Amino acid sequence: MICIENDCENEAAVRLHIPWADNRDVCTAHARVLVQKDGVVAEPLEGVDWK
Repeated sequence: MICIENDCENEAAVRLHIPWADNRDVCTAHARVLVQKDGVVAEPLEGVDWK
């Protein structure tokens, strides 16, 4: 699965639960930025190799 963010071809590794929008499956780089917003919760996706 590929990161949902525009122009990103990295593997999605995190599902973000966003209260004001749909959930997003994103790469770790985008997750680090987006999870800093109040109310956003990050959940690691199963089956992703974190190495």
